[in-house]
Amino acid sequence: MHAQTSRPSANSSTSSVSTTASSAATPPSALPPTPDYDSWPVAVAIAEVTSDSRVLTVTWQDGRVSRYHSVWLRENAADDSTINPATRERILDLSCLEAWPQIAAARLDDSGAVELIMSPEQRTLRFHPGWLRAHDYDNCEDPLAPLVAVETWLGGADSAPDTLDASTFTTTAIDSPEEASTLEPALESLLRKGLVRLRGLPTEPGTLASVAERIGPVRATNFGTLFDVRAKPDPDSNAYTSIALPPHVDLPTREYHPGLQCLHCLENSVAGGQAVMLDGFAVADALRQEDPEAFSTLTQVHWRYANTAKTTDYVWHSPMIVLDDQGQLSEVRIADFLRGPLMTDFDLVEEAYRALMALQGLLRQSRFALRFTYAPGDLVIFDNRRLLHARDAFEGDSGHRWLQGCYLERDEVRSRYRMLQRRQRERSLSDA
Repeated sequence: MHAQTSRPSANSSTSSVSTTASSAATPPSALPPTPDYDSWPVAVAIAEVTSDSRVLTVTWQDGRVSRYHSVWLRENAADDSTINPATRERILDLSCLEAWPQIAAARLDDSGAVELIMSPEQRTLRFHPGWLRAHDYDNCEDPLAPLVAVETWLGGADSAPDTLDASTFTTTAIDSPEEASTLEPALESLLRKGLVRLRGLPTEPGTLASVAERIGPVRATNFGTLFDVRAKPDPDSNAYTSIALPPHVDLPTREYHPGLQCLHCLENSVAGGQAVMLDGFAVADALRQEDPEAFSTLTQVHWRYANTAKTTDYVWHSPMIVLDDQGQLSEVRIADFLRGPLMTDFDLVEEAYRALMALQGLLRQSRFALRFTYAPGDLVIFDNRRLLHARDAFEGDSGHRWLQGCYLERDEVRSRYRMLQRRQRERSLSDA
């Protein structure tokens, strides 16, 4: 015989409860904690709360009306039955509750917070009004919207990367307003355009690591943690030669090819070797407009990407153009010199190659190319799943060209950007 566990039912019969904000006198109290480590200014106060057993309705002083389900509120409470106060991670298992959580009473307390009595536990829970406003899913247009709106761009003779003076950046304190004054606009450019250039950094080897780690952990690959991009004997990559490189992303041979690449110039006195950047999303959008069939093919056919070096053998299959669940561009995997033999349905091969050639034709068009020359002290950071980078050939005996590079992940940019915003909120509350 097996013991049976009673689980709350979303369809269980409940009696309706409707209450409005109480004006009863209560002892002075501070705003309650939130179930995270963030700071949430109360930009708009709550005017009134009403509820039935399943829904809390909040009317704000600016007229907005927000609704929150009782089960959502119960799971997102900040008390020690719901989260571990030391880690702010959830410990509540909703299926262990005696029944579906319901609102027995709701009121505004004297701090402006929402106070609920939840049944059948008869537990009192308080909710921070700033946190509730920030997590108002009833009025959220798109919960999956990017932190910064994506903006595609074209190149041309007068184009240049978004550029910031970073000559004092390495001397700023971590998490300081001075650091944020450079880092925040840099990350915004990365999130918006996929590219930013910092100028005036020191040219000592290893400087790159100290800068990159202010964004997040550096990702190690078979090329190491920091790698040197310069011509060398017996190269294991075309990047380590003086020949021209066609537009490409790095390491499409990996299941998750790096989301971010950093290239820091230590020396550059060669003739030639101009850098070229293209917005892969702009190229893909142009293909979608000019040759919809080719675009569709490249979002469906899985190409083989292979880096069969002397000591490693990385292989992955993926479409060249990857869309997210909403049909928006998510990444591109374009690197002709790292494509292995196409292994797909026999009847798709010719159409796949026709689509590939249509894409290659666009990549040669000058309207997409942003060209610039690295100066010592320049650090160029770009989205390796969006931007294509290339290089003109250079004369190896005409001087020295030495870049140091590393990889990070897109997640690190988003996390660091959120942390910068959090610190701004903390400062605004402390200054209030």
